[in-house]
Parts: sequence; C-alpha cells; structure tokens
Amino acid sequence: MSNSISRSGLQLRSMVRQDAMLELSLVTLAIPDPAPDEVVIRVEATPLNPSDLALLLAGADIDTAQASGTVDLPVFTASIPNQAMGALADRLNKSLPVGNEGAGVVIRVGSSDAAQALLGKTVAVLGRSMYAQYRCVPAEACLVLPEGTTAAQGASCFINPLTALGMVETMRREGHSALVHTAAASSLGRMLNRLCLRDNIGLVNIVRKVEQEEILRADGAMYVCNSSSRTFLRDLTQAIAATGATIGFDATGGGELAGKILSCMEGALKLIEKESYSFYGSMTHKQIYLYGRLDSRPVNFTQTFGMAWGMGGWLLTPFLQKMGPAAVQKLRERVAQEVNTTFASQFSKEISLAQALQPEMIAAYAKNATGEKYLINPSI
Repeated sequence: MSNSISRSGLQLRSMVRQDAMLELSLVTLAIPDPAPDEVVIRVEATPLNPSDLALLLAGADIDTAQASGTVDLPVFTASIPNQAMGALADRLNKSLPVGNEGAGVVIRVGSSDAAQALLGKTVAVLGRSMYAQYRCVPAEACLVLPEGTTAAQGASCFINPLTALGMVETMRREGHSALVHTAAASSLGRMLNRLCLRDNIGLVNIVRKVEQEEILRADGAMYVCNSSSRTFLRDLTQAIAATGATIGFDATGGGELAGKILSCMEGALKLIEKESYSFYGSMTHKQIYLYGRLDSRPVNFTQTFGMAWGMGGWLLTPFLQKMGPAAVQKLRERVAQEVNTTFASQFSKEISLAQALQPEMIAAYAKNATGEKYLINPSI
C-alpha cells in the first residue's frame, strides 16, 4: 500500500491579485515522505464550510466570474469590490491553500508506533489545506473513525461538532443553564439542537424563515422563534423565560439581533424573578457572543437590558486552547463515538476539485443556503 501511491497530487489554491481579482486554481505538489510521527492521507471528503468560503472566495463578485485553463486544471477568476480590498492587504499575490477539515485513508506512515498504527485507517483531521488529493499531517492530529464509518460521514468531525460542544461547555463554565442560538437551521444549528436534546439542555433556536422552523421542529426542537414574525420579540421572551437562557451565540454578527436577544433576556428575567423595579435592571448577567458575520452591518442596539450584560466575540480555536489538550481530547472522543448520530452531517452534493472551480458550481455553493452543504471529494 505504501509503495503504490502517486508521488504528487493536486491542491486547490486561492489568490487575491494586486489588480483586485480573485484567482482560484489547481497546482501539482510533490507528496512528502512522512517524518517518523507523520502520516500521509488520501483525502476523500472535505466540506465547504462558511469559514472555508471566506478564505476561498475573498468577497469576490461571483457574477463577474470567468473560466479559463483546461478541463483537468481549470482557473477561475472574479473581480473583488474595491471596498473589500483593504481587508485583504496581507494576502495580496499570495497563493493560499484552503480547507480546514476533512477525512480519508492513511496510505503512508512514518516509523513511530503511533504513525504505524494508523496505516489503512479511515481518519478525520483538522489539518488545514484539506482541498487536496493528499495531506501529510502529524499522527496525533488524526481522529480514527469508528469501523464502517466512511470518509464522507467523518469529513465534518471537527469544526461544527467542536463548536457545538464548545458553546455548551462555555455555557456551563460561565454559570448559565440554557442558551440561545441564531441561524439555527444551519448544519451547526441542527447539530447543536441534537446535542442539547441529548444532554437535556434548554435551547432557544432563532431562524428567519417558516421552512427553517419546520426543519427544526421535525428534528425535535422545543423552542423555535422566527425573526421575521410579527410576534418574534414576544415569542422569544416567552421561550427564554421557559428555558431560563441567559447566554446566546449569534452567527449574524451585525445588525440589531444581538441587542434584541439581550432585551428579551431582560424581559424574561422580569417574568421569572418578579423583583421590584430597579433602574439598573436584573442583576442576573446576560451574555451574547458573536461568532459569525452573516450580517456585515455594524452591531446596533438600544440599551434596554439593564447593566448586567456582556457582548463579545467567540472563536473555536482560542476556546480550545484555553481548555487544554486533555479536555479537548475528551471532546474529540465524544465526537468519534457519536459521529453518525448527534454529530452527523448531511451534504446535498459531492463534487471534485475541478468541479469546485466551475463558475456555476461556485455560484451554487457560495449561497451557503440552508440544506445545501457541499462536499469536495478530491479523489474523484
């Protein structure tokens, strides 16, 4: 097995050019011989996550797309709006690999016992540069998938599952007992809903469409609030009162939603605590974490939620670093055990590396629409 593989493979690259153009291409790279504690993985599945799309597409205007190159080695270009170029200064004319996570089969290993034990195993890895046919990674970075689990089933073993677990762990560590989550019909949102149902944690789901409500209710969600409903604020306050949620995670990151959630938390606390009026509001701390930027507008709110509140950013990597290796390993082990249940991911389409550079395909997956998550299989 270790002697029959190719000595080179394709990797997808994203570059922001000086002329305000995005260029996506495939490059051929030599496959390195693994060091003693490394393994080479034949990548068979890697998801197009929102975090990947941000690096991959760099805010380019997909409507200006042009295709060139060949069928096997396509090149995609599109213009980048001038207002977006300032934030991209550090990556000008740099050809960057993309893809935060994925899964595949270990086909070559180093000499260490840990590496040798992985030969032939199907593993998931948070290895970056995963939009590639082959990846050389440390053996310790690999998560062995349960027997019979495919690479596609394990491709999203890290970002969404660890984010869901991280949100729940943050809730517990900061003294809260239930939480609010926005963009709740996303792959992550549905995963968080399953986790909270399994662990008996109160969860208030916020969506913006009726069909998204239906998806979550079919998944067993107890509290779903539609932000486009005329009764949204009343519904949200009642759901928060029912669960006692005092912490929220907001994927929109802009606009007024975070402030509205805090206001509804304050209103719910008035119903729960039934204390006499105080100019400073409830003394129970209310916390909102912004962890995404689906809404690029500035955060805007009217301070109607007392003085015991906080609003800040939340990112998975810094949180995991604070937890430490031993605690993170426990989370990884739980993900492996429940990869086909609590942390299962659904994909609407599987595409090749070359197809990932086709303008019509990019236009489809760039929408990041609910229920339309794409999976790249570099081995096809």
